[in-house]
Amino acid sequence: RISVTYFKGEMIGRQLVRACSNWSLASFARRAYSDLASAVGSNSETSTADVLTDKFGRNHTYLRISLTERCNLRCQYCMPEDGVQLTPRDALLTTEEIVQLSRLFATAGINKIRLTGGEPLVRRDIIEIVGELSAIPGIKCVAMTTNGVTLSHKIQRLREAGLGALNISLDTLVAAKFQFISRRKGWDKVMRGIDDAIRHGYQPVKINCVVMRGLNDDELCNFVELTKEKMVDVRFIEYMPFDGNKWNYNKFVSYVEMLDVIRTQWPSFQRLTDSPNDTSKAYHVPGHLGQVGFITSMSQHFCGSCNRLRLTADGNLKVCLFGASEVSLRDILRKQGSTDGELLNLISQAVDRKKPRHAGMFNISKQKNRPMILIGGLVYSYVTSYILTKFRVFTSKLSTGVSKFQLSRCFSDFSHVNSSGEVNMVDVASKPITKRQAQASASVVLGERVFNLLQKNQLNKKGNVLSTAKIAGILAAKNTDHMIPLCHSIPLTHVAISIEFNQSSYSLKLSSSVECNGQTGVEMEALVAVTVAALTVYDMCKSASHDVRITDVQLDRKSGGKSHDYIRL
Repeated sequence: RISVTYFKGEMIGRQLVRACSNWSLASFARRAYSDLASAVGSNSETSTADVLTDKFGRNHTYLRISLTERCNLRCQYCMPEDGVQLTPRDALLTTEEIVQLSRLFATAGINKIRLTGGEPLVRRDIIEIVGELSAIPGIKCVAMTTNGVTLSHKIQRLREAGLGALNISLDTLVAAKFQFISRRKGWDKVMRGIDDAIRHGYQPVKINCVVMRGLNDDELCNFVELTKEKMVDVRFIEYMPFDGNKWNYNKFVSYVEMLDVIRTQWPSFQRLTDSPNDTSKAYHVPGHLGQVGFITSMSQHFCGSCNRLRLTADGNLKVCLFGASEVSLRDILRKQGSTDGELLNLISQAVDRKKPRHAGMFNISKQKNRPMILIGGLVYSYVTSYILTKFRVFTSKLSTGVSKFQLSRCFSDFSHVNSSGEVNMVDVASKPITKRQAQASASVVLGERVFNLLQKNQLNKKGNVLSTAKIAGILAAKNTDHMIPLCHSIPLTHVAISIEFNQSSYSLKLSSSVECNGQTGVEMEALVAVTVAALTVYDMCKSASHDVRITDVQLDRKSGGKSHDYIRL
């Protein structure tokens, strides 16, 4: 039995919905809430209690507002290779709408606003915007993230208008590299902007640096050296996937790998205490004025303490940086007769749908989302494969070093990496002995002529193709540990290879089945068996045609052991 014990205006039953862990009860409660809210009407007083608290108890107090999609740099990394389609001017939020929405968010509990872009300093009215936002009751801090190119010209007026904190995006300390990346000069202006910000009382000035292998991972210690005599907080950001930036794990440098590099020069590099909602893991070199942080969005996410919302330049609310879901506040705001209650209701529903965590970097890289420049936030580097290729040639002329490659040790999914970030054979001594099974498959596309010859058993120069392939697959399964370095030697109890003719595609379907009673699985044995069997078919048929292709090598199912059974659907 469900009863609604409190409602006022449009704030009806939200706590009830969040309290319902059972899906059907939550669904019923949402319908009841909607019906009651409609009955009360839109003219009643609106309560802001719990509007910004999601169903996981996260209270959102921090709003990031993208003021523009435009920028005064033309970085090869910030946009997709084919550029971005800028939103028409009349579809962007006006200054008045930005201030109006900020006031509304403040009544709901937002106490910090960060202005982002594009590049926020390209706005002609940026000083006025900062002044109006900093005067809103309940707003304790107005901050800004900028590329710093024009900061020196505006820093004093920004300070006087009430700008309370500054983040400056800078991915390299090499002037020539900066110009190559951004297609503009300006590195010296950025450095001057950092110094001017410190002189105007921004202590620390936060420096955002996205670390990417092959581009700037060789500058980690140079950035840390900045903290020796400057009151700066250098924040190393793990490379994140966004639409159009061709994210690749090979470019990714994990937090733990960065730590290892820095500690080779400063062994006493020490951890500091973080505040509850900090996104950055703080560190410090004893004796240095400033500090260092690591934003580990990919390897060690901080979704459980996230208190941030994002408002795009075209008025869409994003509750998660990595989520594609958005709701338009602009459309409601511009609707004739709309009320604050409608906006608060829409905001509350969006916040309530926020997921417990993002999907993980490999899944995010496959999802559709805005390019970073159209979201707003960190005005930072996202490098395409094309740019990295050109940059490797360019860096050879700069005589910059390249940091050595170390495997990331920070992902629990990667069982063959030890605590030192080195490859490692898993210790299975403590695992129980259970029955393990695995099946894998592959296809060998022969073409019509070779298919017909094989089916008629007319390809026997090296012996019977199918029988030889089966024997090769069985031998390969038994010797997997000799071919795959980190596999264990397993006493197999059963190996079978089957081969079927597929007339419609002129191909062979090869399947392997492997079993053992042991302490680790036999997926690799099954995959090696079917792969070697397919290679044997190729070897014995290539005299007739080199157009034979091996495709679709895959694990079809596995069972046994601690992990869940797997069946490919």
